[in-house]
Amino acid sequence: MIALVEWTLQRARLTLCVLGAVLIMGTLAFVNIPKEADPDIQFPFFTVVVVHPGISPEDAERLIVRPLETQLKTIEGLKQMTSAASQGYAAVNLEFDINFDKELAHQRIQEKVDTARPQFPQDANEPQINEFNIALNPVISIVLSGNVPERTLLQTAKRMKRELESVPGVLTAELSGQRDEVLEVVIDPSRLQSYGVTGSDLFRVVTANNQLIPAGNVDTGRGRFAVKVPGLVESPEDVLRLPLKVSGNSVVTLRDIADVQRTFLDANTYLRYNGQPAIAIEVTKRIGENIVDTIGKVKAVVAASKSSIPQAIKIDYSFDQSYWIDSQLTHLTNAILLAIALVMVVVVAALGLRSGLIVGFSIPASFLIGFLCLSFGGYTLNMMIMMGMLITVGLLVDNGIIVVEFADRKMTEGYSRRDAFAQAARRMFWPVVSSTAVTLAAFAPMLFWPGVPGKFMSYLPLTMIFIMTASMVCLLY
Repeated sequence: MIALVEWTLQRARLTLCVLGAVLIMGTLAFVNIPKEADPDIQFPFFTVVVVHPGISPEDAERLIVRPLETQLKTIEGLKQMTSAASQGYAAVNLEFDINFDKELAHQRIQEKVDTARPQFPQDANEPQINEFNIALNPVISIVLSGNVPERTLLQTAKRMKRELESVPGVLTAELSGQRDEVLEVVIDPSRLQSYGVTGSDLFRVVTANNQLIPAGNVDTGRGRFAVKVPGLVESPEDVLRLPLKVSGNSVVTLRDIADVQRTFLDANTYLRYNGQPAIAIEVTKRIGENIVDTIGKVKAVVAASKSSIPQAIKIDYSFDQSYWIDSQLTHLTNAILLAIALVMVVVVAALGLRSGLIVGFSIPASFLIGFLCLSFGGYTLNMMIMMGMLITVGLLVDNGIIVVEFADRKMTEGYSRRDAFAQAARRMFWPVVSSTAVTLAAFAPMLFWPGVPGKFMSYLPLTMIFIMTASMVCLLY
């Protein structure tokens, strides 16, 4: 290690060029690093949900929960399993070790669920495997409200939803508070009786239509052509043309006994904003994307679409996480800058202006190198990393004070500035390394804290390791 110090001292220009390049890369990493409120942690929780309309809790436990538990409890790495049976559905919650392989765990759960599936009641819906991930929560809601026809509000929300899903960084944009459109068939009982059509005839016709029928291909010897059977209902007119029965030389269609109109399903939930009917678009970002930049792009798309929507529709934002993240990161950044300023004042007062500036340079330089390491490691800038930086502000100057103070003492003995700092780097190498190692050793056990809290807190010592190591390298080389 001392030989490496000697090598850098003999090639001062090359060392300064490398340091400058690293600082420039660190600056770019700080600008481009994704920003999050909390660390992006993979929570080791899965839920298997099976919906069976009308099933009782006792039957759900006996016919769904028990077969699932029998298969799922054999999964390797499973830490805890809890089950719940209620009216109409059953759920099994699975917890794995924090260091689990998410993809492998999901695959094994799917295999076990498929094994237990034949034992479920025939009317049970397809089991759903849900993964708990805080990063998949909506980051912003766009609320469209106004005293306009419900269909106008819904069509506007659907159009904006398609535009938002095309934004880079957006994973999904889901509507909330809307009612699904349906075609309502209103049957006239008198006409139904006059044509001699029964209820079973209507049921047969409806179930036999609106189906995608694979018709295969026709091979003419010179080519092959796909055959399409028009079986899907695409408009209200298609419903009215459905044939019910043949009466003599005429065909009785649904038009003869009923009217078809567009309407909405009965509302299960209501969404109002400032006392007016509303529909919300909940936007979820992709994992690893910069939340502030993604929300900025979403707002830009919404602002561009305002000119094409009715003026009676008002657009507002709700649950905007970028505002909270910007506010918290700004407060922490200001706290770090204030801490740097206070440390500089103390160092300059104790060592003088020149020595104080040399020591103070190590603080932003170490931070930029730390940002570069975080970027290479695929980490995001979050609250725990900022807290780690705030803690290291007062610790960074210790190594600098040791080296600079020794160099100042050698300059008072008559050595040139270059020779004095060269001797300081050689003589103080192991004291600086040992001092940094002792400081990091006090925080290293936090890296082995078990469970989800340990995964959350590990970002703090990891940040300190990066920045303290960068400080040591800057001052010695």
